[in-house]
Amino acid sequence: MKRALLLLLALALAGCSAGEFSDLKQFVEQSGQGLRGKVPPLPKVKVYEAFTYNAFDLPDPFTLREIDTRGKPGPGGPGPDLNRPREPLEAYPLENLKMVGTLERDKRIHALIKTPDNNVFRVTVGNYLGQNFGRITRITEAEVTLTELVQEGAGGWTERTASLQLVE
Repeated sequence: MKRALLLLLALALAGCSAGEFSDLKQFVEQSGQGLRGKVPPLPKVKVYEAFTYNAFDLPDPFTLREIDTRGKPGPGGPGPDLNRPREPLEAYPLENLKMVGTLERDKRIHALIKTPDNNVFRVTVGNYLGQNFGRITRITEAEVTLTELVQEGAGGWTERTASLQLVE
């Protein structure tokens, strides 16, 4: 009788557990219906075109060029005077310097130049500023004009004009 009672109890427990997760099983079965995965086609591969590099005679654009330290004029024009003492404003790129005003003293006009670290310097015609050996040639109330020396690819030097506008 004990066996029959145990068997009856086991069947009752098995019947109760069958419906415990039936709603979850039904949801999983229904949520997967009607879904069909679609993979987009692979993009077409471009055919490789060979390229022949023919610029072996030109300077490498990814290496630093050495500045001609001879200080002599090259084929492109005059060279910089590398023996003169450097001025404080030559440590900054010209793009980082700002003209913030002018002063006039003894009928001579001076420009006020502000550096990125908020120092203000007074300069006049003949002073140097910028990293391209720029020498001030003219100062007006609204602009500082300078002539820079830039090294060309062939090793020569060329002059170019640059300016700083007054920042309001």
